Amino acid sequence: MSDDQQHIYKVLFHNQGQIYEVYAHNIYQSDLYGFIEVEDYIFGKKTQVVIDPGEDKLRSQFDGVKRSFIPMHAVIRIDEVEKEGVAKVTDSEGANITPFPVPMPKDSGKS
Repeated sequence: MSDDQQHIYKVLFHNQGQIYEVYAHNIYQSDLYGFIEVEDYIFGKKTQVVIDPGEDKLRSQFDGVKRSFIPMHAVIRIDEVEKEGVAKVTDSEGANITPFPVPMPKDSGKS
């Protein structure tokens, strides 16, 4: 990839029991400890005749978002790709991917 082309990254991450696959031009390690920053989301052109409803839902969800802060433990994978694909949301039920275990607070109500 030449220097005059913008990089394209595919980011997969967990969010509320679902796996989000989004494409963006910029990804950084955040100043907020434990987060990555995702900027300049890429979605298909609105002028296309066929619009994928899943991608359209993501487009409307991220409409007006300048930058997202995603917890590192929610990130499954980040790939640099040659061209963007279709952004989508899939259920993580039955997936072979398990999120990193998060410590659960003890029940303080019982003595």
